[in-house]
Amino acid sequence: MKLLKTAVRLLARIVTGIMALVLLLGWYAAMTVFLFSLRDETRSADAAIVLGAAVWGERPSPIFRERINHAVQLYQNGTVEKLIFTGGVGNRDELAEAEVGRNVAIAQGVNPDDILVETTSTSTFENLQSGQLVAQQNGLETFLIVSTPNHMRRALAVANDLQMAAYSSPTRSIRWISPATRTFSYVREVVAFSVYLLNLG
Repeated sequence: MKLLKTAVRLLARIVTGIMALVLLLGWYAAMTVFLFSLRDETRSADAAIVLGAAVWGERPSPIFRERINHAVQLYQNGTVEKLIFTGGVGNRDELAEAEVGRNVAIAQGVNPDDILVETTSTSTFENLQSGQLVAQQNGLETFLIVSTPNHMRRALAVANDLQMAAYSSPTRSIRWISPATRTFSYVREVVAFSVYLLNLG
């Protein structure tokens, strides 16, 4: 009986310790994601890598559209020389995210010769890994990563792990999105960044 009580106490301490670590990790991720979302490291670079997002048939979702618009502005301002669109096919009846991004950018006046795409990635890590490969094949070395503010901390962590010379250039034109959607996006990104820190995703 005494041995059982000792085992229960030990188990309780282990569980309490694990819970404390999880809470600490969650707090760190929440603060880091929030504070990094306020940063903007935009500067001259060889290319902007636009992280993929949902598309609806041949049209970008509102989130993706704002990423495309931001990248086009960087190009038109002369901040970057090339645009690299990333993202594969979500559903069989849709174009690849990168193809939709390219089409929208061309419609806004970007020279097709200045657009590169990769159409196989399905995650942030794959977006950047494949985008880096495309960049290397075209002699591009410095990058602005374009995504939504909450996504930037994890994206830059991936870029750093890939040893990319990359800087954050978040969109700032999504404030019209409802508070509920913004909150969900933030919480989801906190969880995703926590998982990334644990090397589970």
